[in-house]
Amino acid sequence: MLTCPNCAHPNPEGATQCEACYTPLPEIVACPNCNAAVSAGAEYCGQCGYAMQSVKPVHSPVPQTIVNPPTPASNLQAEVQSSPIGPAITPPPPIAVMPDATVAPAPLPSSPTAAKTQLQQFTARLLHVQSNTVLELPPHLDVIHIGKPNDRVPPDLDVSGFADSDIVSRIHADIRAEAGAYYIEDVGSSNGTYVNNLPLRPGDRHRLRPGDRISLGKGDKVTFHFQA
Repeated sequence: MLTCPNCAHPNPEGATQCEACYTPLPEIVACPNCNAAVSAGAEYCGQCGYAMQSVKPVHSPVPQTIVNPPTPASNLQAEVQSSPIGPAITPPPPIAVMPDATVAPAPLPSSPTAAKTQLQQFTARLLHVQSNTVLELPPHLDVIHIGKPNDRVPPDLDVSGFADSDIVSRIHADIRAEAGAYYIEDVGSSNGTYVNNLPLRPGDRHRLRPGDRISLGKGDKVTFHFQA
């Protein structure tokens, strides 16, 4: 069964969108190294740290549409003049431009990078419940790794300094920023990730909303509140 990351509705295997809320469901692939279930968008396997770039689905290229080239203006004018029906069409005279006229330059289009930066300007953070410590989410990262120091996927949010952090895996969960929203997914942790006391299966994503309670591992020992 595939659990909807938006409404937690169980869907049958192979479904592409939620039957209840029509949210697109994430694609699940198997890690070639340890056979763990991993989201198709994950960069690394959360169980063994294997780079998942090589198992991403390959999409066939979109066929190009061949457009006939336009008829040159000279040929079009010759066809009109040689047509026996109707009078010949005289092209309009060129528009004269005054020498003292000033033409304002067109505004430059905004770059995708600037637009992306504007979408991520709002503040998002995690409040550690047990110590009342605030962890700011880096606004310049699209994927934020949560875990403990390791030599494969260094964490962007290091929770090794909190009490009971031994239940947190070195590569535990990811928070993704997409179009002004944040999503959390478990990347194969040993003790699991829980959102509002519900387990988050590896590969499933949950859209975070202000007030959501995130627990890393069982027992609600390393807990955060999402704030935005």
